[in-house]
Amino acid sequence: MPDESTCAVAPAPASPRVIGIVGLGYVGLPLALTYARAGARVIGFDVDVSKPTKLLRGESYIKHIPADDLAAVVTSGRFDATTDFSRVAETDAVILCVPTPLNQHLEPDLSYVRSTLDSVCPHLRPGHVISLESTTYPGTTEEEVVPRLTSRGLVPGETVHVVYSPEREDPGNEKFTTSTIPKVVGGLTPACLNAGVKLYLLGFNTVVPVSSCKVAELTKLLENIYRAVNIGLVNEMKVVADAMQIDIWEVIRAASTKPFGFTPFYPGPGLGGHCIPIDPFYLTWKAREYGVNTKFIELAGQVNRSMPEFVVNRTIRTLSDHGKMVRGSTILLLGLAYKVDVDDMRESPTFELMDHFLALGANVSYHDPHIPEIGPTREHAKWQGTRSVAWNRDTIGAADAVVIATNHSVFNLAELAEWASLVIDTRNAMRGVNGSAIIVNA
Repeated sequence: MPDESTCAVAPAPASPRVIGIVGLGYVGLPLALTYARAGARVIGFDVDVSKPTKLLRGESYIKHIPADDLAAVVTSGRFDATTDFSRVAETDAVILCVPTPLNQHLEPDLSYVRSTLDSVCPHLRPGHVISLESTTYPGTTEEEVVPRLTSRGLVPGETVHVVYSPEREDPGNEKFTTSTIPKVVGGLTPACLNAGVKLYLLGFNTVVPVSSCKVAELTKLLENIYRAVNIGLVNEMKVVADAMQIDIWEVIRAASTKPFGFTPFYPGPGLGGHCIPIDPFYLTWKAREYGVNTKFIELAGQVNRSMPEFVVNRTIRTLSDHGKMVRGSTILLLGLAYKVDVDDMRESPTFELMDHFLALGANVSYHDPHIPEIGPTREHAKWQGTRSVAWNRDTIGAADAVVIATNHSVFNLAELAEWASLVIDTRNAMRGVNGSAIIVNA
């Protein structure tokens, strides 16, 4: 990590007064509010016209962001939102927070980054700071951002400053907020790094400078690959334990009593969220360019992606044991969000479960009070408009199997244990809950 003298090798502009945030989703909106609360003027940009409209009315479309917080920064005049990218010219710094999904071949899809840059670059001027926060492979900033700037006569490190700073949002985390999570920043040049540090010190308590954009890019991948690999390991252990008729949750609890050398990870029906299911494949794709095979990472990805099928097969076997076929059965999925107590359904394994059960001829529904209706998705368009079913004795009692995919705290598990005939529990939620239902861990 560079020391303070390294960060100050070349002069940098003064701290930005107006900050543009492109992409007002789960990353961009909390970031915009963080800067506005810190006293900066923020202009949020999004191609979805409904988002600026709602935000300027003080309406939140993200569960863990209170509408009162939005209304306060809008009323103060420190936050504005628009679809008009010509207003980038009003800003001193632009931070890009757009999706970086995988395509059908598990290869990086940078189309959102590229189209955003094409919209932003015509309105940049000398002195601008440009930061990319979207998770991506090492080299993206140099390969995608820099050429678009130089083609317009802007020289990174001289007339404009280019940085990469990976987002570290954790929706629903009550211990850490956007501003209290240390912010890693890498710059294209020492002057760029200095400018990036000044930009992020406006909104973050701690800024961690690193020597290059590539280091910052790989830092984000390592953080999430660490989790993906360990979750893959415990998911594989769950399959082994199931075959041996051993309770994997009891094993994890016992192993967790070791005061050193062990960090508990927990199995589930698959991986969800925008980062952990996707980031490992960004690195495996880029590593091939250097002739490196990331076998360990790819194996973890295969294990994690196989877990929805494991849950489905466990459900099929259990239904069969009780004289029922999955075809024609009613399957109710509890929890569409990818993690507990949030409304974020990105890459949720529940979609995979729904797809599998539907393909097998089951009647499929879901219950999630945080997601009353399924909106547009990139990969599961057929479910758009599907509404969460009611939580009541009739609905739950009519299901041949209830699958707990996400254990929201609002679920009344005592009622579930009494009303359901069969519960397939992928989260160990029913441990210690008594009732008439048959409980099967999966």
